[in-house]
Amino acid sequence: MCKFCWTITIVLLMAVSAMTYKFILTGAVAPSSDGRQALLLEPGERDLVLAEMRAFLEAVQSITAAVGKKDSAQIAVEARKVGAAAQQAVPGSLVGKLPLSFKKLGFDTHKKFDMMALDADELEDPEHSLEQLSELMQNCVACHAAYRIDAVAESDK
Repeated sequence: MCKFCWTITIVLLMAVSAMTYKFILTGAVAPSSDGRQALLLEPGERDLVLAEMRAFLEAVQSITAAVGKKDSAQIAVEARKVGAAAQQAVPGSLVGKLPLSFKKLGFDTHKKFDMMALDADELEDPEHSLEQLSELMQNCVACHAAYRIDAVAESDK
């Protein structure tokens, strides 16, 4: 009987390990013709990720304008819009399709926007916010250099 229990335990551990590898580490990716990793997402999932990226870009533009006006309060408002609270709208099924390195860049970007908002409120130094924005943009550049998003139909998988 103990041999049977061990066999079941080993099989379950292997299944959990395989699922962890697939859904946490690698995600749904494939090599692409341009040398980047293609994230293979359903059209609605692709739209959601692209909308988040557009929100980042809109925040960057608004923050840059606020820096030009030396308006730290507005910097904080705009940065907070795309901070960690914004990532709550992403469904777990989508997160499971994203590779770990993509998730790390995304979570770090949200965190950096939150830090910028806090610092803008506390330090009231637009030049510091601009430096933070420059550092944050490195995440954007790294992500776009490493990944592209391809929409795939459920039947293509």
